[in-house]
Amino acid sequence: MPQLNDSVHTETHFQSSDVVRDVVIGMADGLTVPFALAAGLSGVVSSTHLVVIAGLAEIAAGSIAMGLGGYLASRGDSEHYASERRREEMEIVERTRDEEEEIYEIFEEYGVTRPESDSVLQALKRNPKAWVDFMMRFELGLEEPEAHRARQSAATIACSYVVGGLVPLLPYMLLTESARALMFSVVLTLLALVIFGAVKGRLTGAGALRSGLQTVLIGGLAAAAAYGLARLFRS
Repeated sequence: MPQLNDSVHTETHFQSSDVVRDVVIGMADGLTVPFALAAGLSGVVSSTHLVVIAGLAEIAAGSIAMGLGGYLASRGDSEHYASERRREEMEIVERTRDEEEEIYEIFEEYGVTRPESDSVLQALKRNPKAWVDFMMRFELGLEEPEAHRARQSAATIACSYVVGGLVPLLPYMLLTESARALMFSVVLTLLALVIFGAVKGRLTGAGALRSGLQTVLIGGLAAAAAYGLARLFRS
């Protein structure tokens, strides 16, 4: 008698893609923009006090701007979804035949014939809400945004920006010599960029090493450009 396999197959999929996206947006800009600003100022001033003040001002303004941008983007997604859903609710009543044809066309894309998909269509017609849900997802490719998504997105992006922005400024807060603080800031920020990029790549499936190198390259180029321009204008 064959033995049954007691092991249970469990699929693991990362579900918090929106949260990761917000953290990536906020943290990436938080690490690179204040880093570039501090590096640029280090090329023209010797006082770390001025760099810290300018950096904190930029973090405050940047976090507010980025958070507001995330809020408006999420609100726009919610409003777009609601508008499209109202249109679909109207069309299944006023243009029933057209919507039925769209059901057949969707299933045909997956190799399901019309007779085979007819039973599904009849079941959906008995449940108008499910019909609309089906059309929203498979015709329009839209998922209903989570409740309070806009506020959560704004807070996540803003907080991530602040956390990221404080990393390159930390050496300037602890040291008095701008040139020395810059060296420590470069090492600390590049290390943070590597870790951040690797974690992001692992969570999103893009590859830890590749993502880490890309993040370091972008942040390093931004800081180098800012520092070089500051030195150029100073001379």
